[in-house]
Amino acid sequence: MPRWLLELDLAEGPVPWIVWGLAAAGLVALLIRPLRRRWIVRAAIAVVAGALVGWFLVVFVDAADLFGVPMPDAVKWWTSGGFALIGLAIVSLWDSRWWRKVVAILTVITSVLSMGIGINQAFALDRTLGDILGINTLGALDQFAPPLTNQPSSSKPLVDTWTPPADMPARGRFGALSGANALKSSAGFKPREATVYLPPAALVKDPPALPVVVFMMGLPGYPNPHPMVDVMNEFAAKHDGLAPIVIIADQLGAQDQNPGCVDSAAYGGVETYFNKDIPDWIRGHLRVLQDPKYWTIAGYSNGGACAFIYGARHPGIWGNIATASGEPWSGFGDPKSVEKVFKGDQAAFDANKPESILAEHPGAYAGHYAIFAAGALDKKYGPANRVSASLAEAAGFTTTYYLVPNATHTGPGLLGGLKKAFEVLYPRLGLSR
Repeated sequence: MPRWLLELDLAEGPVPWIVWGLAAAGLVALLIRPLRRRWIVRAAIAVVAGALVGWFLVVFVDAADLFGVPMPDAVKWWTSGGFALIGLAIVSLWDSRWWRKVVAILTVITSVLSMGIGINQAFALDRTLGDILGINTLGALDQFAPPLTNQPSSSKPLVDTWTPPADMPARGRFGALSGANALKSSAGFKPREATVYLPPAALVKDPPALPVVVFMMGLPGYPNPHPMVDVMNEFAAKHDGLAPIVIIADQLGAQDQNPGCVDSAAYGGVETYFNKDIPDWIRGHLRVLQDPKYWTIAGYSNGGACAFIYGARHPGIWGNIATASGEPWSGFGDPKSVEKVFKGDQAAFDANKPESILAEHPGAYAGHYAIFAAGALDKKYGPANRVSASLAEAAGFTTTYYLVPNATHTGPGLLGGLKKAFEVLYPRLGLSR
C-alpha cells in the first residue's frame, strides 16, 4: 500500500470532509429522479430498514461485549446513517439508468468509508490509516544529544535553571527507532518498531538532561505515538519547551496477541525488554536524568496493566507509574488472551497481579508516585482503577485517582488521563513549579 495513503489524516484536515461530501453528493444524486409512489415506498422501506440494521448491529456488539468496551454513542448514529444510505443506494440499482447505477455503487463505497472515518473519530485513538492497520510509516529519528558523563549536581529543579534559547523549535520531533538505533530484545521477544519523542528543549544545541517516559498503548493495537506526542507538545508549549523524552514501545509483538507483560516461552522476554533492554538503551543513547524519580512507566488499557506490573516489580528503575484507563492486571479484559503465557497455571497468573507483586516489596515505594485515571463513564475500568489506586496507596505510593469527565474507554479517556498524569508529575519531574 502506498505510504501516502497510509499517512492520510483521518482525524482532521480535508480527507474526512471530502469523503463525507462525496457521500452527501451521492445521496442528493440518488434523490433527484421522478418521485413515483412505488419508488418512494421502496426507498423509504430501504432507508428505515438500513438504519435499524445499523442501530441494532451496534446494540448487539455492545450487548455481547465483542470489543470489551462500550460503543460511543456516535458509533450508533454513524452506523445507522451509513446503513440507511446504503439501503437507498441498493434500491436505486433497480429501474434506473446505467449512470444512476454507477452513482449507487459509488455511494455504497463512500457510505462505508464515511462510517469508517466517523467511527474512528468517535473512538479518537487512531489518526491515520497506518495507525488503524498498525503500520508505522514514520521516518527514523537518529540524532540524539549524547548522555552526560556527569549528572547535574544542582539540587534545583530544571524549571529554575532553564532558559530557552531563541532558536528553540516550537514543537518536539518524533520518529522511528530503526536500524542501528532499534530497540532490540535480548531475550527472544519480537517487538514492533518503537518511536522516540524529543521535546523542544532536547532539540537545542546543548540540551539539558531531561526526565524520561516509556509508554505502551493498548490491545488490540500497535505503538501509536500520536496520543502521547500530542499531550507532550501541549505541555511543552506551556512550559518553555520542557517535557520528558518519551519512548513509545511495543509490549504485544502483534496487533492481537497478549504476552501478559511477562517473560514466557510462548512470546519471549517482554518483561526483560522493558526493564533491562529499554533502560540500557536509554542510558546509552539519551541525555536523561538517571535518578528513578525522573523515570516513568506509563500505559493505556493493556499497556496500563504492564505499567502497573513493571512499576511494582522494578521500583529501582521506575519512580513513577501513570496509567490511563489501565487494566488492573494483564488478562483482566479477556483472561483467555493470556492462556498461552500461563498454560492454565492459576498460581502463576495470580502471582503476576500487582496485588501479589506489591506484597513482595514492602517499604520499596516510599517517594514513588502512581497516577490512575479512567473515563468517568467507563463502568468497567473506572472502578478497576479505583481498586488499583487503593492497592498502590496501601503499598506506600503517593497516589492520585482521577475520573476524566464525560469520557469512556476511548480517546478522550486516554488523553484526559495522560493530561492529568503529567499535571501531577510535572512539579515532581522539575518541569514546573
